[in-house]
Amino acid sequence: MRMFDYRGVQIADYYRAIAEHGRALFRRPMAEATGARIEQVADKLLSNRGEASGVALAAKLVEIWNTLDAERRLQWFTIMARRFGPDERKLDAAVEDWQRTRSPESAARLAIASEPRRQELMRRINLAPRGTAALVSMRAELLTFLKQQPELGVVDRDFVHLLSSWFNRGFLLMSPIDWSSPAATLEKIIRYEAVHEIKGWDDLRRRLQPQDRRCFAFFHPQMPDEPLIFVEVALAEGIPNQIDGLLRDRANSISPTAADSAVFYSISNTQAGLKGISFGNFLIKQVVEDLLRELPNLKTFVTLSPLPGFSRWLHGRSGGDKQTAARIQTLAKPNWAEEDSDGALSTWLAGAAAEYLVQARDDAGRPLDPVARFHLGNGARLEQINVNADHSERGQQQSFGVMVNYLYDLNTIEDNHEAYANRGSMVCSRPVQRLLAAR
Repeated sequence: MRMFDYRGVQIADYYRAIAEHGRALFRRPMAEATGARIEQVADKLLSNRGEASGVALAAKLVEIWNTLDAERRLQWFTIMARRFGPDERKLDAAVEDWQRTRSPESAARLAIASEPRRQELMRRINLAPRGTAALVSMRAELLTFLKQQPELGVVDRDFVHLLSSWFNRGFLLMSPIDWSSPAATLEKIIRYEAVHEIKGWDDLRRRLQPQDRRCFAFFHPQMPDEPLIFVEVALAEGIPNQIDGLLRDRANSISPTAADSAVFYSISNTQAGLKGISFGNFLIKQVVEDLLRELPNLKTFVTLSPLPGFSRWLHGRSGGDKQTAARIQTLAKPNWAEEDSDGALSTWLAGAAAEYLVQARDDAGRPLDPVARFHLGNGARLEQINVNADHSERGQQQSFGVMVNYLYDLNTIEDNHEAYANRGSMVCSRPVQRLLAAR
């Protein structure tokens, strides 16, 4: 199955040809670079003016990068931070010119002079065959060092600046994934599933082959064999309030024309190097529109989503509160729901989850829950909180089994997104609002 037009691959082949041609034309420089340190090749790459030799040098730098151990990679990032900042002489001159003239031309020269040289270096590395994938991999490595080496944040900001442009929503291509998709792609779906583990090929078949299942992945033309994000969908009647029924082996799937709901039960980002890079809003909206073209009978589009940080947050809230600590101790039992005969613990847990989702914020003032941030940014509404919805070990550890339905209403997606993006407002259903009012 050909998932989309692989013009990106053809372009990559073109650049590989240029790289080989560059090696032939510049055998002496490339021979010198073969044993060179990565920073020496970077200097050559930045000073180079020829296209063919530039592609060859970029390919050489990527080749060297792939051979470096963790210690040398850290050294490389440190060099990028210290040696490849703005050209200070040009920047001083541009600042002086701006202060003297305050003209649009001097402002433009100042903007150019203030750009770190490492941004241009990254652009030139991107010329290498599979250079985009190499830069994504490079940033994934950088992220592992940032906590202990915060001074490398200047390098990360440049990665984010460029990758945000290159992975703009306008460049992404959506493709359906089914059981007939290439085996290499299916293997990556198994490997990258980040929400509900896929336990081998039979489990994957249960998610892709039944008539009431769909899967969509987004690709970038320069990484055509790497799904960047994929969405697993179950067609259903009504809004499901637990995950077990969607994941277990189902002997009888429903007819797609009998379904009135599409449930997005797993959304996985696959590339660590693109963490924090927004692919743009309304990815889910595109999936909804695609489903509606096929199945106009669908009326409701919801997620069944995890709360990955809820348990940790709730433990942090217990502090000296003996009652909360006792409740958490009960929730740690696998069969806690059997002891909750009057439903009091379930009601308390649902209210705590509502508080966590709506009121708990990070240092930037955003919702603390990363899944909530994703869906709110895409224009969803916090619709329903489901207690005892995930009986897996992971679900119990993350959220005591609580899951959430986020509703995607095509009539309100854009308004909800604007409210969240401009004012930080979270749109909630009345049942969720009542849970909050009862706290």
